[in-house]
Amino acid sequence: MKKSLHIKLTNIPIKPGVYFHKNISGEIIYIGKAAILKNRVRQYFQNTKYMDKKTKVLVAEIADVDWVETESEIDALFLEAEMVKRYMPKYNILLRDDKSLIYIKIDMKNEWPSVSFTRNPSDDGVEYYGPYYNGYAIKKALRYLRKIFPYYINHPGSNPGKRKPDLYAHLGLSPVNMSSDEYKSNLRKLISYIKGNRRKIFSDLEKGMEKAASEHDFEKATTIRNKLTNLNELHRKIMFGDKEFLDISKDIALCDLMELFGLKKIPVRIEGYDVSHMSGTNVVASMIVFRNGVSDRAEYRKFKTKTNRNDDYYNIKEIMTRRLSQKNLKSWGIPDLILIDGGKGQLDVAIDASEHYDITIPFFGLVKQKEQIVLKQHGNIKPNIKKLSELNGYLETSDGYILINIPKSTHIIKLLQRIRDESHRFTSSYHTILKRNKLTVGLLDEIPGIGLKTKSKLIRRFGSLIGVKKASEQEIILAIGRSKAKVIVNYIKAL
Repeated sequence: MKKSLHIKLTNIPIKPGVYFHKNISGEIIYIGKAAILKNRVRQYFQNTKYMDKKTKVLVAEIADVDWVETESEIDALFLEAEMVKRYMPKYNILLRDDKSLIYIKIDMKNEWPSVSFTRNPSDDGVEYYGPYYNGYAIKKALRYLRKIFPYYINHPGSNPGKRKPDLYAHLGLSPVNMSSDEYKSNLRKLISYIKGNRRKIFSDLEKGMEKAASEHDFEKATTIRNKLTNLNELHRKIMFGDKEFLDISKDIALCDLMELFGLKKIPVRIEGYDVSHMSGTNVVASMIVFRNGVSDRAEYRKFKTKTNRNDDYYNIKEIMTRRLSQKNLKSWGIPDLILIDGGKGQLDVAIDASEHYDITIPFFGLVKQKEQIVLKQHGNIKPNIKKLSELNGYLETSDGYILINIPKSTHIIKLLQRIRDESHRFTSSYHTILKRNKLTVGLLDEIPGIGLKTKSKLIRRFGSLIGVKKASEQEIILAIGRSKAKVIVNYIKAL
């Protein structure tokens, strides 16, 4: 162990947090969380006799260690997930195991939303938060937060506030005497905590407590005070989330990308595009957004082409023309970079679509097989040869395009892979839903006396014919009325 690293290890705090192991070139090779940073990090440098093979290989590469303190282990859990999906360290094996990924699912469009977990997020309008890489830990964290922000774990049906309190309510885990609006307000605070907006939560609760006290509603004031007390136990000094990041100037991938492309500033907003269809049917496309190097799901958008054509070039051109319209530029802003999933042909039509507008946006592509970065030779991105050499890369030219080849282990390629893969996932899930809905609506078309508006209500309320089958007669009545519900129920019974 180097003397400088030995000195550094003596200064590790006795606090929860996230640690970053780096190799000799400064690359982050492993990210982990700890209840006590000092104990956990120093374990890597003790006797290796009882370590597994993977850990021994990791320890042999560690040349430096950094860390970020948090106020609680829960905060360290959220921060670890954010940093792992940003840097994709090679020794974080769990990141490459799709079975280990878990998302928090909250359907805020429902009158009485429930909080659940899933490993396969769908493009169904429901809010998903994650992914997280330790299912046990994240479920345990949500159980703790449930004591502060009570929520339902299963769909409670209609008007649960009027029912007799169950065991969860007596334990303070389910809402008690709340209206739907009050319950949703409570859930928004939970979501805000997950996203990292802790300061706003504290501010809002303190104002609520002061208002309740001034109105002599001391019971409410006491409840809020207890929430503040519990939240203070979780509060951390350095906060991260979808809206609060590490100093962007320290993000290796974004800094390298800026230098490689010769950009004037670090690209804060990067958009990725992909198209999906089946032989020209149900043609859809996605726009996914990475802000400060991390996916920003609230900014995702999906498109359905105006005509179905088995022509990816035509489809990409239509989508880019719509994205860059004045209306959407005003609503969604101007991206710093646009990544097209594909090579020269896809990139060419995307750039062609942008030339109809008086804006300058750098476009580039990523070829999946070789992970080559594709640029137009006389476009507005010019590769920095010096930076390319530092990355051990090289250039090729082909038909007016530049192909940048850099090692797949670089931070740049890892970031672009994440953007490309997320774009493909989002597009594919939307395409799958369209196919499923088409099948479902086709079956509902067979029900006599049920029109398009009624079918739409059923799909919005229950998601599919299977959802309608599982619904009670009373739930169907509430959705479409008693007379039509009777027709639906009789039809389902006959299936």
